[in-house]
Amino acid sequence: MAQVASQAAAPASLRVAARNAWIWGLPLIENAEQRAARFAEGLKPNSFRHDRALVTAKGQFVTTPNNDTLYSQAWLNLEKGPVTISVPASGERYYCVPLMDMYTNNFAIVGTRTSGAAARTFTVIGPNAKRTDPLAIRAPTNSAWILGRTLVDGDADLPKAHAFQDGWSIKGPAAGAPRSFAKRTAPWDQYFASVQSLMNESPPPMTDARMLDSMAPLIQFGKAFDSARYSLDQVDEIKAGVADAASLFLQIRRTLPVRNGWSLPRDTIGNFGQDYDYRAAVAVGGLAALPPVEAMYLRVGGPEGRGFDGAKSWKLTFAADQLPPVDSFWSLSMYRLTSDGQLFFADNPIDRYTIGDRTAGLKRGADGALDIRMSRTAPADANANWLPAPAEGNFVLILRAYLPKPALLSGSYVLPPVQTA
Repeated sequence: MAQVASQAAAPASLRVAARNAWIWGLPLIENAEQRAARFAEGLKPNSFRHDRALVTAKGQFVTTPNNDTLYSQAWLNLEKGPVTISVPASGERYYCVPLMDMYTNNFAIVGTRTSGAAARTFTVIGPNAKRTDPLAIRAPTNSAWILGRTLVDGDADLPKAHAFQDGWSIKGPAAGAPRSFAKRTAPWDQYFASVQSLMNESPPPMTDARMLDSMAPLIQFGKAFDSARYSLDQVDEIKAGVADAASLFLQIRRTLPVRNGWSLPRDTIGNFGQDYDYRAAVAVGGLAALPPVEAMYLRVGGPEGRGFDGAKSWKLTFAADQLPPVDSFWSLSMYRLTSDGQLFFADNPIDRYTIGDRTAGLKRGADGALDIRMSRTAPADANANWLPAPAEGNFVLILRAYLPKPALLSGSYVLPPVQTA
């Protein structure tokens, strides 16, 4: 059981309440920031915006982006009625339309794995809407984020991928601008005032009742937050709880299982239930992560997760018959590690951010092994297999496996370790 969840039944105090509320509310804060940012960029509610180029070091909008798929974004507002979404036939192309609630849970995924290659039209309704379509997808919150993915097989495939994106459509009622809320770095009173407003906007599930009880001395569903009612001593207690949350937050990744240096995601990723601490960590380090059955994210971050020294040379070697087992695709992405634990692509001389099963020109050894090299300068003997490291600082690697096979899901397949070259 997650650490925060296991402590939710502790005697109610402001310090416990602040610690739990900070962790519990973080996904709401991160999602609200994304929602406001997209609206500020011109994305209206209940409409799609399609990225036409793969994400690079320029134009990143979310931590830990991928460089394999085109993103298609929409923020659904279901308060005034249902929304109908259509996607065309996809052929052999992988795609997914994940629907994520304000608590960062993927409550439904339409796409290759679930609905096949045929054209599909489906309806999404809000939590309190009357169900007139028996096949409608009910969203747990009135606001929902779609971060769709469309696989691209190199630049030459972009026109066909664009044509597929052009077939996506949304029909739904017009909606106004979303409110702006505090960021996670805001002072405690602004942060908790925003968490209070956001939980009122998106009522939490009954299954969170135990955690909500532990937060009651500070915030309660349906109430208004008033920081002025706390004495100076109580404010100190609240700040101590926030500090406890920050300390716990930094330790979360150390609780993940590790094999050959690779940390494996918890089974709860993408649909977290009561795994509040991990949900918070993913909201900051991998917002909009998919559940394992759709995609697995395996991370290797060097000693104690502080990243690999980019000034050194590293390698990852796959034996000929030991490439990641997937039914769609896999890729290895290089990220610079920021001081607050987020991951972003870094500029490099060959504009390469990933290597995977669709990378052209990869060279194998005489025994069929695939040797991927990572360094700031190109290795003389393996330029085609080079994944450039950031010019400054440390780096982290993420291996993505879309539609992983049972061996990967069960853990019987183990990735090889990253070694010095």
